[in-house]
Amino acid sequence: MSMYRTHRLNELRESHVGQEVTLSGWINNHRDHGGVLFIDLRDNYGITQLVSYPESGFKYEVAHLQKENCIRVTGTVKRRDPETVNPKIETGEIEVEIKNYEILGKCSPLPFQVFPEDKEPEELRLTYRYLDLRRETIHRNILMRSKVISSVRRRMEALRFTEFQTPILTASSPEGARDFLVPSRLHPGQFYALPQAPQQYKQLMMVAGFDRYFQIAPCFRDEDARANRSPGEFYQIDMEMSFVEQDEVFAVIEELMTGLFSEFSDWKISSAPFERIPYAEAMLKYGSDKPDLRNPIVIRDVTEAFKGSDFKAFAGAIASGAVVRALPVKGIAGQPRSFFDKLIEYAQSVGSKGLAYITWTDGEVKSPIAKFLSEERIKAIADACDVSDGDVVFFVCDQSRSAAAIAGQVRNKLGRDLDLLEKNSFRFCWIVDYPMYERDEHTGKIEFSHNPFSMPQGGLEALNEKDPLEVLAFQYDLVCNGEELSSGAIRNHQPEVMYRAFEIGGYTREEVDSQFAGMINAFRYGAPPHGGIAPGLDRIIMLLANVENLREIVAFPMNQKAQEPMMGSPREVSEKQLEELHIRVELPDEEL
Repeated sequence: MSMYRTHRLNELRESHVGQEVTLSGWINNHRDHGGVLFIDLRDNYGITQLVSYPESGFKYEVAHLQKENCIRVTGTVKRRDPETVNPKIETGEIEVEIKNYEILGKCSPLPFQVFPEDKEPEELRLTYRYLDLRRETIHRNILMRSKVISSVRRRMEALRFTEFQTPILTASSPEGARDFLVPSRLHPGQFYALPQAPQQYKQLMMVAGFDRYFQIAPCFRDEDARANRSPGEFYQIDMEMSFVEQDEVFAVIEELMTGLFSEFSDWKISSAPFERIPYAEAMLKYGSDKPDLRNPIVIRDVTEAFKGSDFKAFAGAIASGAVVRALPVKGIAGQPRSFFDKLIEYAQSVGSKGLAYITWTDGEVKSPIAKFLSEERIKAIADACDVSDGDVVFFVCDQSRSAAAIAGQVRNKLGRDLDLLEKNSFRFCWIVDYPMYERDEHTGKIEFSHNPFSMPQGGLEALNEKDPLEVLAFQYDLVCNGEELSSGAIRNHQPEVMYRAFEIGGYTREEVDSQFAGMINAFRYGAPPHGGIAPGLDRIIMLLANVENLREIVAFPMNQKAQEPMMGSPREVSEKQLEELHIRVELPDEEL
């Protein structure tokens, strides 16, 4: 028996009545009811109510203990009166009468309350993260994170995957985001890089014959922060499989995701197999390759209805290569004018020149642009958008890529503002058939659009004979509720196909040999066909916890400025450390 506790604070039941127990934890709350003091004592597992009567001799002392003092008490378990039973906690049928107590850890004045959970500035919460993590909501999220990881491991092992660890200190790679660099003391002027992902290593595990690899992999990317992206490090469920095609990768992920989400949520979940949407179709229908399928709005192409019309703003743009995307919304024709004005302002804020619209109300067509369109053109729009009385159709006109992006953001805003999203559901889909290459808008050069190690559809023949912008890749993304959970691909495991793929992307054979030496050399020794994927653990847990910011599901995250205020990182280091690493720091000139 521990000297600090005989029971955890979620364990006592009516069957323990009459027993003397020792409990330890933090004072969560206290209440004085007519001289009788009640204390809620909290630990990692739950809460037990303590009671102290005036005749105890120390009731006054206990009553003045600040919340969050860490204490040990001994006392007797008692049955609560029926009218005071608390069904919201596991120990709600009993209470413990305090016989004596001891302060184990005295609490200084608190910078904010742990209970109740008032809203506090994020910087304050991160500075005192150890206190913030005591709060019930985030404490529960962090515990769930641990349980999710344990479940992932069990499920992956049941699917015959083996867990391996790959290096943290590795070589810098030219593709992807910025690397975090680590200077080498033993090799002056040379640097390791923290891995953006274990991409090359996991493919080499396949070459080594391990067949099915997985890892709860830490990844490091020097990126700006977003609500769903850490500015420094994150974790992914990294996996790779040999002798597989795309469908086999999908089957594994679908089994993993349906199992995980069923275990940790009671929301409705997409049934396997998940819907597959080609990239081009996703951009047309949803304006994004991360579509939220809970939103019923589907974007339509109505370019032809405006082509050559008297609505010159659109017709002139179409003549210069623009397209028109329509967003039909059911039953909102009765919205006030202010709704439409605010939506136009939003569209302009995300890059649109404006936002035209037509309403169908009581059999009439109403719109500032209706007078510029013939009945035939309006009918064509209505038919394309499946319009009924009471509906509104919004229009975005721009070059194809911009029109998709703007329409996609307007679609998302309409879904949120009108409360159109399907409730309590996880809607999964696969985005497939990504283009292998894209043209840089600024330089005009052809570059990889996704993962450069992907196998092109059609192999070497497609690379040699097709326009590079028409070549599709065996690349795929897993999306849930508008969040990209994962990217993956069937890999390019043939050296000659890889050389040609990188040549189109602007790399010489010598550069491939130099920058990807480990992989290109390994592929000369009988590489198996293989493919993989790496679902983002943080985003999965965000969805399961129903939060919008990853800082609510990561124990010690950085803030939006890529700083960790509790430990004070990043920080300057000593001159001696810099000398050992052969580094001289040159700070940028301060702005005047």
